[in-house]
Amino acid sequence: MKRIDKIIIYQVFPRLFGNKNENLQKKGSLKENGVGKFSAFSPDVLNGIKKLGATHIWYTGILEHATKTDYTAAGIKRDHSATVKGKAGSPYAVKDYYDVDPDLADRVNERMNEFEALIERTHKAGMNVIIDFVPNHVARQYASDNLPPFIENLGHHDNTSKAFDNQNNFYYIPGHTLVLRFDSEEQNEDFQYSEFPAKVTGNDCFSTTPQKNDWYETIKLNYGIDYLNDRKRVFTPTPSTWGKMLDILLFWAEKGVDGFRCDMAEMIPVEFWNWVIPQVKNRFDCCFIAEIYNPSEYRNYLFNGKFDYLYDKVGLYDTLRGIVCRQTPATQITDCWKAVEGIQEHMLNFMENHDEQRVASDFFAGNAFAALPAMIVATLMNTNPVMIYNGQELGERGMDEEGFSGRDGRTSIFDYWSMSSVRNWLNGTLSEEQKKLRTTYATLLNIAQNEKAVFQGTFYDLMFANETNPDFDCRNQYAFLRKEEKEALLVVVNFAKEEKEIRLNIPQDAFLFLHITDNTVARLTDLFNGKETIGTLTKACPYHLTLPPYSGKVLKFSYP
Repeated sequence: MKRIDKIIIYQVFPRLFGNKNENLQKKGSLKENGVGKFSAFSPDVLNGIKKLGATHIWYTGILEHATKTDYTAAGIKRDHSATVKGKAGSPYAVKDYYDVDPDLADRVNERMNEFEALIERTHKAGMNVIIDFVPNHVARQYASDNLPPFIENLGHHDNTSKAFDNQNNFYYIPGHTLVLRFDSEEQNEDFQYSEFPAKVTGNDCFSTTPQKNDWYETIKLNYGIDYLNDRKRVFTPTPSTWGKMLDILLFWAEKGVDGFRCDMAEMIPVEFWNWVIPQVKNRFDCCFIAEIYNPSEYRNYLFNGKFDYLYDKVGLYDTLRGIVCRQTPATQITDCWKAVEGIQEHMLNFMENHDEQRVASDFFAGNAFAALPAMIVATLMNTNPVMIYNGQELGERGMDEEGFSGRDGRTSIFDYWSMSSVRNWLNGTLSEEQKKLRTTYATLLNIAQNEKAVFQGTFYDLMFANETNPDFDCRNQYAFLRKEEKEALLVVVNFAKEEKEIRLNIPQDAFLFLHITDNTVARLTDLFNGKETIGTLTKACPYHLTLPPYSGKVLKFSYP
């Protein structure tokens, strides 16, 4: 993997991204609503994503998963509709770890070749490829039909008479049948789904009757934790599942995948990650990103689990969302970086992903521009990676009622659908407002990539020096400095919907900490508009700025 100073991930959901169909039906089938394809990521499209500032593309939902679409003609076993969410199915109910989603191929029987070609095109465009690794659970009817030689299917040698055995790949409820008591609105079969003995459901649901809010479409994988015996860890001999997961990771790394976003990583024992990640990295230059929501486990999964990066959802994302929604003061951003001090370079910042509500939705800000100050903070605050979700840079609202997920402010991952903003971009019909938003995102992300003070510089929080400043609103503004060599960046954002005139105190401690000479004349560049003047920073008088609504300034001081 090519060395990159500041990782910027563009998360894309291919099933929706390349779909240009405007005539969409609620709960529509693939035939009715259409579907995006690998081929939608042409060299021109990839270059457009690269110019936006992306260094990595996370192709979400690549692995073959359970679906209501019939692919039996291609030799793919059909899933019972009671175990599939939505018409398209959840990309996190993986049906075959060694295959790709047939929906995404122009020629279903050539689907793996088409994905390998996409990897090659992405690399030629100068970006790295990330895919999901879903280690905690699989589809209820998991059965790989694309196994490499000498690899066994999960569960092939399980002793189903035992609730737990560390050589079993699944957990069982011996002597009992799984019962899905709720009715499926779209059941295609004239018989009920049957599973005997019942397997444990993916969200650690040890019941034969999982409910609608459970991950009923999945089954839990066994990594040697005996849940019914005080979660006893039984890692000798090495659990069978460990070796099978290593084989899966190596299979994709060999195809040129550069990184793995590991779904619900904290549901897997840290000992497994400590065992598997070094083995993969020993052979391939791959990065590992963990979806983790428990801050008390961050350092454990970084230092003992060997992950490169962790989601910063519970800290920075939740705080920035609260500020944007006017529920939280901007001063709490300081608490966020203090909570991850020493590991902040390993935290992945974002304002949108497939799990979260769209910024522009009625459930969040209702306005894509309102989150720009938050995005500036998330992108420029430290050297760590930052991520955006396809359509975020275009103001996608997520207010469609697609089918399974309903009108919830999210873009569905369960249905066949398309995104109007992305359709506009692909068709070259963006509105002026969409063009303005995308240009702002491109400017911001390229600042992060190109400015040394961002991708390797020192951070200094200016909020301490302005807590009692009557000319600075600590609830609605946030300010910090970044410094590297002879360049310093002053970053100030305004979360308010009104224009704000501020006077910002720069304390003596900032000059000492960052090794800046007080009151030295520098070349001053506004990195958002490119205008150059001269300027200076000094403790003797506050720095005067006018900030438009929902905006930020990134001022670069270049010293002689």
